Amino acid sequence: MEFLGASISSSAPKVYSILRTSSITNGSTQISPKTLKFSVFPISPRKQFKIYSGKAREVQLQHMRLSRIRALGSHDYVPDEPPPSDSNGRKKLIVIACSTVTVALAIANRVLYKLALVPLKEYPFFLAQLTTFGYVAIYFSVLYMRYRSGIATDEMLALPKSPFILIGFLEALGVVSGMYSGAMLPGPAIPILGQTFLVWQLVFSILLLGRSYSMNRIAGCFLVAVGVVLAVASGSDSDQMLSGVGILWPAMMIASSAFQAVASIVKEFVFLDATPRLKGKLLDIFVVNSFGSGFQALFVFLFLPLLSNLKGIPLTELPSYLKSGAACFFNVGTNTTGCNGAPILPLLYIIVNIVFNISLLNLLKYSSAVVSSLAVMSSVPISIYILSIPLPYLPEGASLSPYFVLGSVILMVGLVLYNISWPLKQDKIL
Repeated sequence: MEFLGASISSSAPKVYSILRTSSITNGSTQISPKTLKFSVFPISPRKQFKIYSGKAREVQLQHMRLSRIRALGSHDYVPDEPPPSDSNGRKKLIVIACSTVTVALAIANRVLYKLALVPLKEYPFFLAQLTTFGYVAIYFSVLYMRYRSGIATDEMLALPKSPFILIGFLEALGVVSGMYSGAMLPGPAIPILGQTFLVWQLVFSILLLGRSYSMNRIAGCFLVAVGVVLAVASGSDSDQMLSGVGILWPAMMIASSAFQAVASIVKEFVFLDATPRLKGKLLDIFVVNSFGSGFQALFVFLFLPLLSNLKGIPLTELPSYLKSGAACFFNVGTNTTGCNGAPILPLLYIIVNIVFNISLLNLLKYSSAVVSSLAVMSSVPISIYILSIPLPYLPEGASLSPYFVLGSVILMVGLVLYNISWPLKQDKIL
């Protein structure tokens, strides 16, 4: 039996009741009028109907336009939910805000890394190890404080650790293969080959997450990669950049990007998998940061003899090298010539790098690995431009070819093309 309800044009919360209802006979079943369940059919055919139930005289229907109400029987009360369009709108605003912050931090991170290497130009390996092992202590300290405050829960800490072990192993492999090939490749080739990271992310998100992408997003990612390559390859030696290098080292650098891309996809999987385990609660990003960085540091420590030899530092001389690097970092001692700018510049880089990594993981949490990668890639041409102008401790500038401008324009077109249909058409997880 159907009840026809009057259409409601007002969006303000109101209380509606069904009058003159004593009993409803559905076959041989008597349904009490006090515990009716209603299917609400909105006027717009695009929106799915909502289920409401409870006492027929006390059902509160908020922000709805009703065309008809059908009695379905006695069920528990189902609370109202915000319309899907509102949820998508809020998510879009969050992603846009996180993307903007991440791009700004990515630019600052690249520029400050170059500035940090001015005083530590003889100790880049020390800076790399300091960030790898130092961040573990910082992240776990923050995680402990968040656990004490109740933000990180026992359920979050009890999540399976195998994905975090895989993340740490993949990122350590990316460090080893990237450092090994980077020692044999010309400088401008490294960021160019690193742009294969986005391609790997698309491939592995399809294979591992079952995600499908529309053609405009695939084309947008392609244009972003092409734009970055043109912008980065705008130097005068770009034509003979890989001449005489061979295929092994470029292939190893591409493999390094693949390892890091898979690690980012696994992080996205961790967030997706944690939601049902935590009954809809979002996983705290410091759980992922802490355990992922911890296992990465463990594997890097195991690879340390190989890494030190790759940088031309015999294992027996590694303690002395690290001691000298620490003295230059803090700019103390008698043998710190050429360490001007320390410790301010290295500390600024470390602080910004930590905030950048947190922001990047937060963007991944609310969007996807591909979106976070696009945000980082869009910062590359801007960083190159900033580094081409005179800066403190880097007074010499650099001229940029027209290819840089062309690459930047193509990159922006790719970003617009990727986002032009979002969120009207979402990428699907099969």
